[in-house]
Amino acid sequence: MPYKYDYVENAVGRMIPREIDGRTLKPFRGAFKDNGGGRKAAVPVPVSKPGQNKVLKSIKKAIQACGLRDGMTISFHHHLRDGDGVINMVVDTIAEMGIRDITLAPTALFPVHEPLIGHIKNGVIGNIQGSMNGPVGRFVSHGGLPTVAILRTHGGRVRAIEDGDLHIDVAFIAAPCADDYGNANGVYGPSACGPLAYSYVDAMYADKVVVITDNMIPYPCVPYSIPSTHVDYVVQVPSIGDPEKIVSGTTRITRSPTRLLIAQYAANFIINSGYFKDGFSFQTGAGGISLAITKFLGEEMERQGIKARFINGGITKFAVDMFRKGLVEVLYDGQVFDTASIQSFRDDLKHVETPMSMYANIHSKGCLVNRQDIGFLGATEVDLDFNVNVNTHSDGLLLHGIGGHTDVAAGAGLCMIVIPSYRKRLPIIRERVTTVTTPGETIDVIVTERGISINPRRKDLIDRFKNSALPIKPIHHLKKEVENITGIPEPPRLKDRIVALIEYRDGTIIDVVREVAKTDE
Repeated sequence: MPYKYDYVENAVGRMIPREIDGRTLKPFRGAFKDNGGGRKAAVPVPVSKPGQNKVLKSIKKAIQACGLRDGMTISFHHHLRDGDGVINMVVDTIAEMGIRDITLAPTALFPVHEPLIGHIKNGVIGNIQGSMNGPVGRFVSHGGLPTVAILRTHGGRVRAIEDGDLHIDVAFIAAPCADDYGNANGVYGPSACGPLAYSYVDAMYADKVVVITDNMIPYPCVPYSIPSTHVDYVVQVPSIGDPEKIVSGTTRITRSPTRLLIAQYAANFIINSGYFKDGFSFQTGAGGISLAITKFLGEEMERQGIKARFINGGITKFAVDMFRKGLVEVLYDGQVFDTASIQSFRDDLKHVETPMSMYANIHSKGCLVNRQDIGFLGATEVDLDFNVNVNTHSDGLLLHGIGGHTDVAAGAGLCMIVIPSYRKRLPIIRERVTTVTTPGETIDVIVTERGISINPRRKDLIDRFKNSALPIKPIHHLKKEVENITGIPEPPRLKDRIVALIEYRDGTIIDVVREVAKTDE
């Protein structure tokens, strides 16, 4: 069937429908145009009674107790990543109970959640509002979801819940450790994952909250990421996930010479940027390039006697090592990626959990990303206007979530995109990215193995590096150089139908994702 929309152009030149699925959309107006206003959504007012028993014998009993019915919205967190067993377990039970047309609002989905595709096909899941990594995203790209999905940043998701744009009827919180009253943490038990920061807002605002654990301990469970004051029911199951896929034993720096060169260029740029000084701060993650940059910065900090005030992450052993050497005063932590980081999060006083509203909610009185000096981030594509795509590949397939990408880019004093100039002979620098996730006005520098491009908006950085030995070059020169190697790829085969909305952190729509034609069409 033909799909026709009434469009309006937004601030990055993308055509956005005025309305879709009965929802009136607000086009993106600019990264810093939102001035707030209005009131926060109200949270439920429960009653606590002496002798209350919160423990139920099964997920089915919990679903029944919560009054879940057709058309409601359920949520999950992704701290268990590709080892998660809870989402599939809960949705399977919902399907067995005959409940349909559920909106799924996870913080992110992973390849382990491929069985959800069957529940979309059979009508159990009617909509998805959350990041999609892998098979579910591919299925949605090919038109498998009957409604339009919505993708948000970490900060944007919190904003949507707190502002009332995303109302959660029942939140299911996977907890590696919990007591019978609902206090829960992620630092003890066979499925330990570290913080439970992504789920805190769900616990606060959902009408009903169910903690699902495979490690029930006597009251009280301390420390707690989720307090009993926010929890309605507790269910114990044999296992909430696969520990080997929840966190790594170790995280490893890239061994690729190309990626190591990118990391070295990025570290050298940071060191000479003016931001690298006592008391600076930065965000790091678990990617191979990111880990290498962190290592190189740590070595230079030791040489110069520089100490960072804080690292924000995605925390890994490399950040923990810097912390324990005294190179960093505080680790702010939304999630961890290896066992050493779990141990540090549990035991080190200044390794602290960061709820997502504190981390990146633009509708707060001061989020953490606004205090970051430096952020180095990845991408699938960038374009000549420094717009960044992290959601789709050049073929248009929706295979990645946003994470905190857009939030960090907006808040950090120096935001760098660190990427190889091409992947599988596909150039990464394009005339126009397939999908705009993060607007170019918030991106300062693109670092590749073939050169570094500075956003013309940052005249201060251009002046600072005009005599640098680093390979600084205009982005259009870099694009042409790469295309001489790869050629210019064919555009993606996209249909008219919109399958997903990319929401900017303030709730406006920065771009849409269109259905991708299958190879046999």
